[in-house]
Amino acid sequence: MGAFLDKPKTDKLNVHGEGNGLRFGLSSMQGWRVEMEDAHTAVLGLPKGLDDWSFFAVYDGHAGSRVANYCSHHLLECITGSEGFCTAGQTEPTVDAVKSAVHAGFLKIDEDMRGFSDAHGGPDRSGSTAVAVMVSPSHLYFINCGDSRAVLSRSRQVRFSTQDHKPCDPRERERIQNAGGSVMIQRVNGSLAVSRALGDYDYKCVDGKGPTEQLVSPEPEVFEIPRCEEDEFVVLACDGIWDVMSNEELCQFVRSRLEVWDDLEKVCNEVVDTCLHKGSRDNMSVVLVCLPKGPKVSEEAVRREAELDQFLQKRVEEIVKSGENSIPDLVHVMRQLSMETIHNLPPGGGLASKRGVIEAVYNRLNPHREEDEDAQGADGGSSATHLLEALRQFRINHRGEYRQVLEGALSTFQQPCEAQADSPAPESDDQEATPAATPTGDLEGCPEGAPSPPTA
Repeated sequence: MGAFLDKPKTDKLNVHGEGNGLRFGLSSMQGWRVEMEDAHTAVLGLPKGLDDWSFFAVYDGHAGSRVANYCSHHLLECITGSEGFCTAGQTEPTVDAVKSAVHAGFLKIDEDMRGFSDAHGGPDRSGSTAVAVMVSPSHLYFINCGDSRAVLSRSRQVRFSTQDHKPCDPRERERIQNAGGSVMIQRVNGSLAVSRALGDYDYKCVDGKGPTEQLVSPEPEVFEIPRCEEDEFVVLACDGIWDVMSNEELCQFVRSRLEVWDDLEKVCNEVVDTCLHKGSRDNMSVVLVCLPKGPKVSEEAVRREAELDQFLQKRVEEIVKSGENSIPDLVHVMRQLSMETIHNLPPGGGLASKRGVIEAVYNRLNPHREEDEDAQGADGGSSATHLLEALRQFRINHRGEYRQVLEGALSTFQQPCEAQADSPAPESDDQEATPAATPTGDLEGCPEGAPSPPTA
């Protein structure tokens, strides 16, 4: 988990493709984070003659981007290169062979990355979740390690969803405790918010324990789902999406957008924009894989969408012009609209999904809005950003000990404060009081405060 920017970075990375009876689109946005730590993989056609197989994945990095980026380039080859994935004479791997290869591939890449060093020459402390789907002509193989998530929509319902690996899960908690760790504030040792991940080697150094028995395990869960004619689409996304949308909400929203647009990149862009407006503060990445029975553009849906946009444009104009002495701010406009009954808002997205339409009209009526906002936000934002970055650096430098360091520093600070409170007050305003002692130790100079622990 990193610090936040004064304003979100809303530029998007987009990818799309088509093959093997599939269409896919991708959108990735940095958002409020000071770094972009997500990565992805999208491959149509696998090695060893599996041209009709495909592989898609999202990697949500934390404490750096190196592990996520490395996995995006090498995880698939670690899986397909595993012994038994596809032996001579096989037309395609068996279900058991795929599962075995996925497990072996995750453990191999996790071991391969252990020797990474960061920019300062020390061990690389980044980690990453991984969620993927491998599509064969007969099966969908869902793969998950961490708290990113994949869902399958079939017959207009959520047919399947991967399960997040969180420290509070009884099975995960048992492994953590058996490795000598604890679960505090829903985190591994009070720090890491996921119980399975690639990388994160500070949590994988317990003597006498195998790789899948450590505080944080690189072992994935693999689920095979036989393909069905009613399969519509698969969504893979990091927790920046799931923080603000449920499985059902996201599938409803995606379906409603696919009935309006045939452009999968545009649909994915709408997902990340809507999640940003719903309050997500994380990096956001989403991959949408449409199967042959995926929703198609509907003339009725397109008509309703156009009518909704026209209605919102008219209402924004009315609200803005209703201001007697000045133009109301955008927050007032959004609040006013949220109190009204507006028909045909996209399910799962609601009014947040129409923020772009509303802002476009508002900016046309108030062309100086951005200049006003820049002037108002110029003073306070940078200091907050610097403080958050200092806290993040403290967390990195005192991994596993930051609570004790903070408690010691606060205790040092409290003693002189109490002594000052017990001393007599100055006789007059002109007499200068003796200042309280400056806290010393690890907080000296305040460069390294304790940031929010990294989340995946």
